[in-house]
Amino acid sequence: MNTPVFQAGEFSLPLDRTYVMGILNVTPDSFSDGGKYLDPTAALERALEMKAEGAGLIDVGGQSTRPGYTAISPEEEWARLQEVLPALLAGTKLAVSVDTFYPQVAVKALEAGAHIINDVSGFGEEMLAVVAGSGCGCVVMFPGGGEGSSVAGAARAFFSHRR
Repeated sequence: MNTPVFQAGEFSLPLDRTYVMGILNVTPDSFSDGGKYLDPTAALERALEMKAEGAGLIDVGGQSTRPGYTAISPEEEWARLQEVLPALLAGTKLAVSVDTFYPQVAVKALEAGAHIINDVSGFGEEMLAVVAGSGCGCVVMFPGGGEGSSVAGAARAFFSHRR
């Protein structure tokens, strides 16, 4: 029997095991690390630490989505990622995910070599158009809310429209 895989650019990740995704925030307002990894060298060092600790993928985000966050522009988000992303791609040899809900940032991230797009807003039509045919992996987050008597029901309804 063939094991299904999660295709993420050049990475084929067999789905018969669990993967740990290291989360790397390159934001000054992150609740977990408060801007420690804005510099590409510091970001790569942290990513390599996470790899040594067992991370099989790295997810990098340039915009905080913590409760109460203030959204920044796509240009500012990309400015935070544009030097860090190439350092992670070259230095970790892992699949690298970019956490963004901006299609403009996803385009640039994929052009720079990102393997996965992780969209906390659930992949709107513009984002779907960006990733279609790119070969990247997609992490689709359920943004919550919606109709239904339960969270599970609302999530089921949300994902049934994205097939």
